[in-house]
Amino acid sequence: MNYSQQRNCIKNIVMENPIHPTAEQVYEIARRSYPKISLGTVYRNLNQLAEHGMLKKICSSYGSVRFDGRIDAHFHMVCSECERVFDVELDEMLRLNDKIRTKYDFAVSEYEISIKGTCGDCLAKREATVV
Repeated sequence: MNYSQQRNCIKNIVMENPIHPTAEQVYEIARRSYPKISLGTVYRNLNQLAEHGMLKKICSSYGSVRFDGRIDAHFHMVCSECERVFDVELDEMLRLNDKIRTKYDFAVSEYEISIKGTCGDCLAKREATVV
């Protein structure tokens, strides 16, 4: 993959924003540095970066696609109300590979596990409206 300043900017935006941004969010930030950049350019570059293993593409069952700058082994929680994506770092979950290998004689090459629920901010909003 050839180097381009726009692609580098797009990658840096995802890497520096642990919010797991959508292409539209990346586009809005990228326009600050490249006012003439198109949404199509952002989509194309995000997909290329994901295909080359430089970013992770997170497909949500809610229809939104988000991008993650962390390519190490980790899991996600997705809020069913605001659709924000959060990283999960639990040692127990990282030991899943060993348990699966031992119990099923199966070598895991990758996994996509998303835990769905309601984030603390949305729970607080819900409680505030009930009062």
